This record gives sequence, C-alpha cells and structure tokens, in this order.
Amino acid sequence: MTDNQAFNPYLPSWEFIPDGEPHVYGDRVYVYGSHDFYNGYVFCMGDYLCWSAPVSDLSDWRCDGVIYPRTEDPLNKDGKMCLYAPDVTVGPDGRYYLFYVLDKVSVVSVAVCDTPSGKFDFLGYVSYPDGTRLGEKEGDEPSFDPAVITEGDVTYLYLGFCGRGDRSRTGCMVSVLEKDMLTIRSAPTRIVPGSAYGDGTEFEGHAFFEAPSIRKFGDRYYFVYSSQVMHELCYAVSNSPTAGFKYGGVIVSNCDIGIDTYKPADMPSAYGANNHGGIAKIGDQYYIFYHRHTNGTWYSRQGCAEPITLLEDGSIPQVEMTSCGLNGGPLRGEGTYPAYLACNLFTDKPSMYVGGENCPKIMQDGRDNDPEDGYIANFTHSATAGFKYFDCKNVNSIAVTTRGYAGGDIEVRTSIDGEVLATLHTDFTNVWETYTAPIRLADGVYALYFTYRGDGNAMMKSFSLIC
Repeated sequence: MTDNQAFNPYLPSWEFIPDGEPHVYGDRVYVYGSHDFYNGYVFCMGDYLCWSAPVSDLSDWRCDGVIYPRTEDPLNKDGKMCLYAPDVTVGPDGRYYLFYVLDKVSVVSVAVCDTPSGKFDFLGYVSYPDGTRLGEKEGDEPSFDPAVITEGDVTYLYLGFCGRGDRSRTGCMVSVLEKDMLTIRSAPTRIVPGSAYGDGTEFEGHAFFEAPSIRKFGDRYYFVYSSQVMHELCYAVSNSPTAGFKYGGVIVSNCDIGIDTYKPADMPSAYGANNHGGIAKIGDQYYIFYHRHTNGTWYSRQGCAEPITLLEDGSIPQVEMTSCGLNGGPLRGEGTYPAYLACNLFTDKPSMYVGGENCPKIMQDGRDNDPEDGYIANFTHSATAGFKYFDCKNVNSIAVTTRGYAGGDIEVRTSIDGEVLATLHTDFTNVWETYTAPIRLADGVYALYFTYRGDGNAMMKSFSLIC
C-alpha cells in the first residue's frame, strides 16, 4: 500500500471500532466507539479502546489502548454485559467524562479521566435528585446510546432507541445535567419522534431509530441519528439544544441509497445495516464518521469517514461512500492497494442489507486482532468491487492478486456499466497469485470497478496500478 495516505476504513483492517464519536482535543482527533470482534457473534464484545491521530495527518492513527474495561462498572463485575456505544465530553472542571450504557440495563453510567485517552474510572450513574437512576423512574424511556455536549456548567444528555412498531418508546430524549455530571437538573423531553411516531411529521420515513450524536457549529446544534431504515445517518438542526429541531436530510448511507451520481438512487451498492457516527471539524474540514459491515454479518463493523459540507443555510448535502474519505482528495494513481478498501460491493442482484451466502464480503485470515490484511471473499460470478477515487497519470497496466477455486476473468471499468478497459484471466489456485494486463486509461480522476465473470469462488487480495 502506498504510504502517507488516509483510507476507509481509517483504522487497520483487523480493527473493529464502530459507533465512532470523533472529538478534537488539542492537536489530536480521538475516536470513541464500541468494540466489535472479527467473527463476533453479538455486538460490542470488547472493552473500550481509543484511537487517535494528529489533526495534521489523518493517516497516522495510533491505538491508545484500553481506556475502560467492561468489568469496571459495578453492575458488570462478572463481565457478562457488553459496553454499548459511548460518548465523551469535557466537563466544567476540564476533565473528560465517558457516558455509556450496558446492554442489559437501562441506566446511564459515567466514568471520568484527566486525559482524553487515559484510564477512565467509574464515577456513578445519572440520577434524579432523589437518587432514582435515570431509566428506572416510572415514565422513563429506556436509556440507550448516550450522546453528550457540555456548555458552561450544563451538560445535555441525549438518549433513545425506538424499534419499529414499539409505541412505548416515543423518540430521542434530552435531559439536562448539573455540573457534577450525574444529577438531572431537567427531566427528559423529546426532541425528535421515534419510528412509531414519525408519520405525518417532517421526519416521516426518516424518524429516529437509535445512535444520537450532538454537535454545535456556530449558532446551530446538529443532531445526527440513525433513522428507521437503519443504514442512513440523518440530521436535524436547531438553535436550541433542547427543542425546535427541524429535519435536515440524510448525510450518509452505508449502502449509498439516495446517491444517484454513479448509479440509480434506489440501488444499494454495498451491504448495509445499522449505522452510528458523528460530525467532527478537523482543521477547516467537516467530516461525518460512520461504520460499515464486514464478514457477511452485523457484528464485525469498521469505522469510516467522509468529508461533508455545511452550507450557509445549515444544510448538509448527502455524500457517497469512498475509499479515500480522510485523505483530503483522491488516492495516488499508482502502487498497490488492498481489496478491503472497497467502498462498493455487490452482485447483479444488489441487496440493501448484509447477509446471504452468495454475497461478496470483506474478511481476514486468522483470529480477532491478528494483524492480517482483509480481503474480499465470495467473489463469485457478477460480483463487483468498487474503489474511489484515484488520480491516475500515465497508468499503462493493472494487476490483481487472487486465490481460490475459481477460473474466469476480472473486468476493470471506471464506471459500473462502462466500457471494459482491462481483462485479467485468473486460474484455480490455493495460494495468492498476481495477474497483470494492459489497461487503456487516460489521465484523470477515476473510480475503479472490478467484476468477476467465471466459475467457482474467488478471493481478491489487492490490485496495483502500474505506470
């Protein structure tokens, strides 16, 4: 892989940190998320890790280690519960507060640390002044997916999960906390409707499901959330943190539904499922962080990010998924790139949601956390892998590395239904073999699509652009 470039996913291919909440503290951006395992059988099986990068080089990610083990919470000393998606805010005292919910209880836990990525210590549970924990008082909706923002001595806490058809959960709720970060000053109120209450409102079809995230830019509060269709992150905008949120639209979909620049808007070009993320301003650029699904399951998710634009009227146009999200522009049109950077993955029968025996998928050799580069498996007849974007100059050849009991041709295009610019014949092999062919490619910025035509079940490790 060429050096000093940023990719999607932005962490190593063997790391699985979904639900990413990015925050810039000092000269680094820190991502706080849950922690999936490769080949995990449920969501969020790991302890909380923190990854960070200098704001000046978003290719240089560093693992700061375990910042909070699941057994640190007094309710989870036996470690039988998972740590669901967290968020972090700087409290009035300048310390860093980690808010989270365990998977089998309905209360919000808080931990604290003097630094952004040190060891967080359990502090307590968010509670009413009488000591009743939030989520356990009659009338409370269950706590889930906390998002937090602090202004002065006040912290705003957003919570919610609204499954389809569940009228007991009405939407995303916001509570106001005292400066101790634990005591409720103002009881929960609803800011956007849940999936069972969206009909007839401006949120219809895109009502709140889960994954709240909150940011303030200028005078506007941006509320990001996963909608009732799961694969998309939507946003709402208000001039107040506790009321008046108006639906804005979709920011990103992890199957690119709604994007019509390179395909029909209703065609899924990746295998999507749930989504969770937030906005960060890094330098002068805004980004949306989100996650994708790998291994053909819901339980091995990886963080991605794309640059976005906040327009003067407060709106955010939807962006497409790419392989170069944090790079500041297209990738270099030379060198070798691993196949796990594919941002599009589909067959001649596209599917909106992950799963299915014949669906191509990104996986790896070895076990969870083994430093093995991912690759595409289940690369069967008509499977297509798309990579975006590359600034190509003087490219004259292309190479693909594959293995597996498969024999056929890999066709290379710069658009989904465009002209075939190169064809690489592959043979049955149980080891990685590289095939090279000339390519007709004028100088320019391109997407690259690789489509397999043939028998058997291939695996794609990488491709190379040769000048």
